[in-house]
Amino acid sequence: MISTTDLEQLAEIELQKEEEEQGCLADHPSTPPTSSFNPDTSHPYYDVARHGILQVTGDDNYGRKLIIFSSCCLPPSHQLNHRRLLEYLKYTLDQYVEMDYTVVYFHYGLRSSNKPSLRWLREAYNEFDRKYKKNLKALYVVHPTNFIRIVWNIFKPLISHKFGKKLTYVNYLAELRDHLNYDQLIIPPDVLRHDERLRAAQKHGSSPSVKTPPPRPPLPTQQFGVSLQYIREKNKEAMIPPVISQTVMYLKEKGLKTEGIFRRSARVQLIKDVQKLYNLGKPVSFEQYGDVHVPAVILKTFLRELPEPLLTYPVYDQVLDIVRVESSLRVTRCKEIVESLPEHHFIVLKYLLSFLHMVSLESIINKMSPSNLACVFGVNLVWPPQGSVSLSALTPINIFTEILIEHHDTVFGSRRPAGQVLP
Repeated sequence: MISTTDLEQLAEIELQKEEEEQGCLADHPSTPPTSSFNPDTSHPYYDVARHGILQVTGDDNYGRKLIIFSSCCLPPSHQLNHRRLLEYLKYTLDQYVEMDYTVVYFHYGLRSSNKPSLRWLREAYNEFDRKYKKNLKALYVVHPTNFIRIVWNIFKPLISHKFGKKLTYVNYLAELRDHLNYDQLIIPPDVLRHDERLRAAQKHGSSPSVKTPPPRPPLPTQQFGVSLQYIREKNKEAMIPPVISQTVMYLKEKGLKTEGIFRRSARVQLIKDVQKLYNLGKPVSFEQYGDVHVPAVILKTFLRELPEPLLTYPVYDQVLDIVRVESSLRVTRCKEIVESLPEHHFIVLKYLLSFLHMVSLESIINKMSPSNLACVFGVNLVWPPQGSVSLSALTPINIFTEILIEHHDTVFGSRRPAGQVLP
């Protein structure tokens, strides 16, 4: 029986080997992509947040909030207070642990000079009590090494079987496409280069590379992953996409008083099955599933898979600038931004936000205030043309969305297009 001490020494040896194989990485951390990283100096944990170690990038394919930890962004240990790092992790997670969430851990770049101690890891695991562990639905460890597997064995006695089943090792970035919106992930350049080296080495091995077939044109009945215009043309000029109108209709009748509506995920295969039915033009009856979280997740998934966000790309920077607008003028500014949208986008947005306003009116029962709904829906309504929503962008996006929900009548009241539809 190998002792814990022996395993810890073995882990250190493996980490040193990895450093040598990777060519003795420099002591400075990787720099996060500047296009998506701009921490606010007033952030209570700016000293930690500025390194870009942690990012929140919207939802995964199943409607769960996505949180990314990048080891290569960890500075040398003498430059970072690891107690502060733990507090920052909890501070960030506290904003999301009441809903289902997913964690992606990029292991590449962890080295002797920047790694937290195993004692720190134990402390962190113990401090992340049940509220953090219960709603963590998946943990993806990208580019795992022997060091990771040894550390996992050290912690195995502490980790429940149920929690252990949430772990998935991901050897190549491309494998994440099965679970996440890969194109919106914030991936440090060092991790991308490491993945390229691994794939190049694989190609020179015995495994033949598999050619990716060209993308197929969408079906005439396609609902997910196609534009609002495409859906409208293929659905007898209906202004509101069937997925939105049908999920809203069901949730309006059955889900307004459900506590935590939109905060929970649903069974992955079930969501895939419902999407397939929609894409094939077959009828969907949410009644048969007996779970209001199914249409709730389907609605969020539909919005997230639009080729262009409902609020459109041109207004992204305007949304981020809302924090620079005086509080008393923000409702007026939001109204101006929304009224600048193309007519079809405005009509669909007004329909959706009218419904979310209804949900918020039942917040005493369902616990979904405008603020809570904004936290869930903001990143599904707007995102940048390239990359993903950064942690620093979440605050203005959530503020903007909260105003749309809370002040719905003022923001949407003046513009009444001929094709307007309300839930």
